[in-house]
Amino acid sequence: MALKTLSNRYEVLERVGGGGMAIVYRGRDILLNRMVAVKVLRQQFVHDEEFIKRFRREAQAAASLSHPNVVSVYDVGQEGDIHFIVMEYIEGINLNDKIKSSAPLSVEEAVHITSQICDALDHAHHHQVIHRDIKPHNILIGHNGRIKVTDFGIARAATSTDVTQTGAVLGSVHYFSPEHAKGVAQGAASDLYSLGVVLYQMLTNALPFAGESPISVALKHVQEECPEPTAINAKIPQSVENIVLKALRKSTDERYTSAAIMLADLRACLSPDMLGVEKIIFEDAEDMDKTRVIPIIKVDSPAIPVKASVPSSAQQQVAAKKESTSRWSKPVVWLGVTFAMVLIVFAIFYFALGKLNVKEVMVPDVTNKTLAEAKAALEALDLRAYPIDEKIDSNFPVGIVISQDNKNVRVKVNTPIRLVVSKGKDSKRMGDYVDQLWDDVHTQLQDADWPEDQIEIVEVFSESPEGTVLKQTPAKGDLYDPNSTVFQFRVSKGLGAVQMKNVIGLKENVAVSMLESEELKVNVKYETNYGTQKGYVFDQSPFKGGDQVEPGTTITIYVSSGYPEDALMPTKQVEISPKSKGTASEVRIIYSDARGQNQDWGTRTITDKTIFPVSVVVSKNINAEITYYVDGEFGDTFTLTYKDALTQNAPKPTQ
Repeated sequence: MALKTLSNRYEVLERVGGGGMAIVYRGRDILLNRMVAVKVLRQQFVHDEEFIKRFRREAQAAASLSHPNVVSVYDVGQEGDIHFIVMEYIEGINLNDKIKSSAPLSVEEAVHITSQICDALDHAHHHQVIHRDIKPHNILIGHNGRIKVTDFGIARAATSTDVTQTGAVLGSVHYFSPEHAKGVAQGAASDLYSLGVVLYQMLTNALPFAGESPISVALKHVQEECPEPTAINAKIPQSVENIVLKALRKSTDERYTSAAIMLADLRACLSPDMLGVEKIIFEDAEDMDKTRVIPIIKVDSPAIPVKASVPSSAQQQVAAKKESTSRWSKPVVWLGVTFAMVLIVFAIFYFALGKLNVKEVMVPDVTNKTLAEAKAALEALDLRAYPIDEKIDSNFPVGIVISQDNKNVRVKVNTPIRLVVSKGKDSKRMGDYVDQLWDDVHTQLQDADWPEDQIEIVEVFSESPEGTVLKQTPAKGDLYDPNSTVFQFRVSKGLGAVQMKNVIGLKENVAVSMLESEELKVNVKYETNYGTQKGYVFDQSPFKGGDQVEPGTTITIYVSSGYPEDALMPTKQVEISPKSKGTASEVRIIYSDARGQNQDWGTRTITDKTIFPVSVVVSKNINAEITYYVDGEFGDTFTLTYKDALTQNAPKPTQ
């Protein structure tokens, strides 16, 4: 997306990330002057109602939550075919980056991070929102250490049961719960299973289940017990391992039933009372998803027909025994039938899995071939030439393949291979749009079918009327490729005079930020100054606070670099007596020195003769004068010169 302003309020600054559904930009809320994150639905999905519903669902799910560990949603909107969500901007990294750089984390840090995530999930579950995609990539860590859960893109209300699209399960397979892998209904326990995987990874720098393909990983979530984390990292306390093992149980009945219960265990697991805790033991309940050994069934040879005869006494006893056992054999038969049906289902599943284990081939290099030759070479290896994009390129004749995806890489058969084919020399010359109104220019571009994502508008203050095109790139008469060139137009937004801020007395960085936010240029000059603390502004020019000034104007601010080299700070011991000994008198001391005139040193109450040390700042050309008053009446005045300071061996003043 070209950088622009959305809803006349959110200035899009730069791209900071993205996923399969949306792109995330750093932006600025012009009205509130704060940084925000702007998530924009990808252009290829703007006409896909299902993706738009998912995008809006994310905004609704996150906006319904208000918690310090959940990224806040400020606004949601649509401008043309741009669907966007405005969210809290977090300065920091995501948990996946931290795991890559620092794992295994200390037990204390891993438990602290998990506790904050769990607290956020408890809040979400309380509001009937199931996240469904808890993974390190969706956990943000601010510079202050605060954990923020984000990306509710596949979140649904807890009553929803549909979590799949056609042919794909949503979410990230390494963090799937078993029920997620099966494609059945998920609840709070599913989020807690995924959180258990995240905690396991932070403690061990390994995933509990890994495989060569997403399907093999999903099967392990369903069928295999995870390796104990202490087998990888012996430093993990048993109380913490117990939390991991309970969170990663296959059966939801054996898992944590709520985030609140898991959070209570996380908060208590590192306390001294938990040092001697024993390993948690689970009953070996029969799991119908586990792989079993099928017993060999022996079949007797067909019986040879014999002549009917009257049953003997022994035969009658056998018959009676069979009759007595038939009463309990029926349940066994039904159990066997059920077991056989389960085996048949798994046989079909594994057959389908075998079908999905598709053969791989090496993608040939088809560049510099004609499109027909490239298609034939790919189809000979059961690959598809799709999509086929065209591009103007004067270096290649029309119909020749310029570039391709996955060249000399092994891929599965039937994989689509993107080809870019030359359109030859088909460039166009740029028209002249300068000095026209942007609304008229935009209409012309739309009539000419210019792609909106190739048009970039930059608004600037100017003496030209608001909405006038000031400059264009490419320039008038330049050749351009209509399929790839980004067209930039600088458009006037008028003079836009603003009221000058008074920045005297402010710290340098604060003053610069305030002025630049008004689109003013700032020139900083550093000068010694007796009256202003080092690093603070003591003057500004040519405009003072309250003056009207046009954006783009250069403002000079004068910042104190501290006292001059010749400044000294002598101290005068001022001896003052009350009006009457033993009777309280109020004493006030004022001074004038290099820092300013008639400055108030302070007021004290005395009942006896008292000495007050008064420090002042003097220079070679500026003396200091100290005056005191007793009960409002003039007492005395003392003068300190630079020579006095040298005699005193006075120190240099500090700021």
